[in-house]
Amino acid sequence: MRVLGIDEAGRGCVLGALVIGGFVTEDVEEQLLRDAGAADSKRLSVKRRSLARAALSELGQADVRLVSAIEIDQGNLNTLEETVIADLVRTWRPDLVRMDALGPPRGIPKVIDRIQAMVGDDIQPTWAVAPKAAPTYAGTGAASILAKTTRDTLLDELKKEWGVLGSGYPSDPKTRTWLTDWIRSGKPWPPFVRTRWQTIANLTQLAH
Repeated sequence: MRVLGIDEAGRGCVLGALVIGGFVTEDVEEQLLRDAGAADSKRLSVKRRSLARAALSELGQADVRLVSAIEIDQGNLNTLEETVIADLVRTWRPDLVRMDALGPPRGIPKVIDRIQAMVGDDIQPTWAVAPKAAPTYAGTGAASILAKTTRDTLLDELKKEWGVLGSGYPSDPKTRTWLTDWIRSGKPWPPFVRTRWQTIANLTQLAH
């Protein structure tokens, strides 16, 4: 059985891309993935995430997709993410998809219907979608690690050029300080900033 685990990192960030991780296995037992370190990436240290990513690469195929800040500014985040998920399914043609829920539990059936419609009738996997799926499904945990480690690497690269960005989340004081300083500089926003986020409007009012 081919199983596709899917999870994302950076959905709620104001800086950087949304990273969607796909992890594909063929007849691999869940326990093997767990033994390799598959888990909710948020519960792991940086070192453990790195070790797990390396170990998991021996057990399945990684497919990591990016949705840029510019794309997010110009589109609808939910639609963009669902489109990427549909493309992952079309690419890998899994028997089973295990993924984290996009939104509240009551909306799961409609989300599945929308994605399946984009996939088409020739590929009809079984869908296992649940809130906090990464701790529940090892393949989703693996995808979570792929997404998180990729996003961290991308953010580290941005920091080399742009300074102390923090985590990129609106609640992070370092991120808020960087955003406020940039607003006061009067310069155009760099392309990695999600300028339509309410955080930007709020900080702009405070800065002026």
